[in-house]
Amino acid sequence: MKPFPTPFRPTSGLLLRRVGSLLVSFGLMVATLQASRVKDLTLVGGGRENQIVGYGLVIGLAGDGDSNAQATLRSVSNTLQRFGITVDPTQIKAKNVAAVMVTADIGPFLKNGSRIDITVASMSDAKTLQGGVLLQTPLLGADGRVYAVGQGPIAIGGFLGGAGGAGGATVQKNHPTVGVISSGAIIEREIPARFVNEGLLSLQLHNPDFTSAARMANAINAVYPASALARDAASIEVKLPDDFRGREVAFLADLGQIEVTPDTLARIVINERTGTIVATSTVRLSQVAISLGSLTITVSSNVGVSQPNSFNNSGTTVSVPSTQTSVDEVKGGFTIVNEAPSIERLAAALNALGVSTREMMAIFQTLKRSGALQAELLIN
Repeated sequence: MKPFPTPFRPTSGLLLRRVGSLLVSFGLMVATLQASRVKDLTLVGGGRENQIVGYGLVIGLAGDGDSNAQATLRSVSNTLQRFGITVDPTQIKAKNVAAVMVTADIGPFLKNGSRIDITVASMSDAKTLQGGVLLQTPLLGADGRVYAVGQGPIAIGGFLGGAGGAGGATVQKNHPTVGVISSGAIIEREIPARFVNEGLLSLQLHNPDFTSAARMANAINAVYPASALARDAASIEVKLPDDFRGREVAFLADLGQIEVTPDTLARIVINERTGTIVATSTVRLSQVAISLGSLTITVSSNVGVSQPNSFNNSGTTVSVPSTQTSVDEVKGGFTIVNEAPSIERLAAALNALGVSTREMMAIFQTLKRSGALQAELLIN
């Protein structure tokens, strides 16, 4: 076996010249794996987030609201009745109003009176929520109880302008029917959270992995001997030391600062919609030969005109279609990729072929089918 060449470095001038913008679409920025803190890799058991949702009305839309949808009209009527005003829904115009759904996540350990961000999205055919104000909206959990109340002006991060319609033009930036109200909801009901049970607490890995769990338990035991045990790939059970009885928060603060080097699965993720390829540094490739050739077929159709001479009274003007077909085939060549210690050699080989992002996607899929790629391939 030939010795491995000098490892590829992401600042290599050759790579930057050959791929240019390809670095943006293919994650070749390889760095040495660094240790991370326990608090950045785990979630404390009993401290999870919860989802809440509500139905509300956005007003003040300057004619860009719902086009008199029955649900919106009835909602406006019910809202007015709360203020002692009775109006027949059929007599209401809803052009300045939009029915919306409001969603949010309540983080762990939030108390009554805390504020959270909420997302507002149109339910009907409103053109935009630009300039709108959300009326007071109760936000319910899965148990049907109200946990927060949202209200306030909406920021959509874009706009919709122009008259539209026949002969008109519109200009749209971003998505104007979805907006955010920063700190727009007030917590009204605290969700109880208990993170220590009978002297034990649980750490749950964000990315479950048996190796990472074992390493984390060993790192904790190096600081607090015989206190941590990895139960499975996702959870580590930690015993509260006697010195920290009654000071659980202080123990969690110290525990979160312990550094661990997590393991990473060999994985390549391809997003064909955006042309993005991301590969982890643990990807391995067996010795393989890659040949890349491209075939381009172009078919163009043109319509000509055959017109008789000006003194020929019997002739007529006719159209004459014509079609031209051209075939351009680029000659391919084999590039040998030796057994590589990591993704660097594979990246260098593909860059040497001068392939595009879409061609890279095809090569990765073919390598996986050939059995030469020792990595999980995910295609979105």
